[in-house]
Amino acid sequence: MPHTEEPQGPPTDEATDVRRFWQSLGLPGLIDVHVHFMPHRLLDRIRAYFDAAGPLLGREWPIRYRQDEQERLELLRGYGVQAFTSLAYPHKPDMAESLNTWTADFAARTPGCLHSATFFPEPAAARYVPAAVEDGARVFKAHIQVGGYDPADPLLDPVWGTLADAGTPVIAHCASGPVGTPFTGPAPMARVLARHPALRLVVAHFGLPEYAGFMDLAERYDGVLLDTTMAFTEFFGNVELSDRDRKRIGELQERILFGSDFPNIPYPYLEALESLARLDFGDAWLRAVCRGNAARIFGL
Repeated sequence: MPHTEEPQGPPTDEATDVRRFWQSLGLPGLIDVHVHFMPHRLLDRIRAYFDAAGPLLGREWPIRYRQDEQERLELLRGYGVQAFTSLAYPHKPDMAESLNTWTADFAARTPGCLHSATFFPEPAAARYVPAAVEDGARVFKAHIQVGGYDPADPLLDPVWGTLADAGTPVIAHCASGPVGTPFTGPAPMARVLARHPALRLVVAHFGLPEYAGFMDLAERYDGVLLDTTMAFTEFFGNVELSDRDRKRIGELQERILFGSDFPNIPYPYLEALESLARLDFGDAWLRAVCRGNAARIFGL
């Protein structure tokens, strides 16, 4: 079980406001399941892509948190984030295994970090994914939009099977926001789930903008969850929800996990929390989403 630290860190105004948010709910801190830490060279390339408003973004995206690694860790601790991921991901073959080595080392030297891993559709994935699980990986990242691959690719069948058998969550950017590709949307992941119904799939960004289709999958499969990363924020224009879909978000209380996308977000960290409060589902819903569900799933 990863160590969870008592909230600590620099007393910035933003940190004070974030702390006030979770303290008002009676929580001991936050758990953020969608945080990115990765090798510096890869992070620099990703930042350059965001700065150039690359084609998979579809708009300007001014990254707010550009501090060095240690400062970013101090910010999270200052906010009272007790546990978080280090989601690195490949965009081509022959990257994932070295990223898994890096993230394993990062988790080992970083209190509060959930040991994270990743994969790509390649023959070696059938070997290195089970090895990462055996090594203690607690969560995987799949970026189907950036990777440009079909999640139902036969090369990934043993990967999904391994993760389903182990009960290890995989956070997948499989929706079409902010820009869709031929393999994003609910249908490709539905094909995966039909073959691996026990898979513990965490749909990143709440399936933005295909909220309804991914909530359908969550209602069909007990292992499907949704993270709140960037969903419902003003940056995406507060996507209008039907009365039925809004009701379902409230009913899926135990299946929703807080995620921020820190540090590559174009607004203050607090907005990720306030956007959830604006949904007005009540304190019990917020307590479950901001900490309780992740604590249960990851045994924290």
